[in-house]
Amino acid sequence: MSNSNNQLVLGALVGAAINAVINGTINWFQVKDQTNILLTQDSISSAEHTVIAGSVMLAVSLAFILTTIAHFTTKSNSKPAYFPRVFLLAIKHSAYAFGLVTIIGVLIQRYWGSIEVSPISSALVAGLIAGLVAGIVDYETKRSLAN
Repeated sequence: MSNSNNQLVLGALVGAAINAVINGTINWFQVKDQTNILLTQDSISSAEHTVIAGSVMLAVSLAFILTTIAHFTTKSNSKPAYFPRVFLLAIKHSAYAFGLVTIIGVLIQRYWGSIEVSPISSALVAGLIAGLVAGIVDYETKRSLAN
């Protein structure tokens, strides 16, 4: 790997770790008073909060926001204007994050059913998803801006 690619990977890993801790902590404070939280539930119209349902919205919003932040914090003479190229990239990242987390939720529900997890497990799952989204989005955005 080239030196610039190593820097992109390192930056993405740092952002992933920071986002995992922040979003895991936020999730912890949201669910700490509950005894157990459903990881997924076999109903699309359920009013009950599940870890994966919350993580879908977290992933979508993080993907859009972090694509935008990566664009505005990247220093480059050849950086494109935000609209339309990077805006459409943010939409693409959001759609990808939505689809991926939703598929994971559907597969968990299909093969393991409705699983209850502890508040700490909920925070760990939310943090893991946030970290993965943050790392991938940061790397992909900055790599696409470098080309």
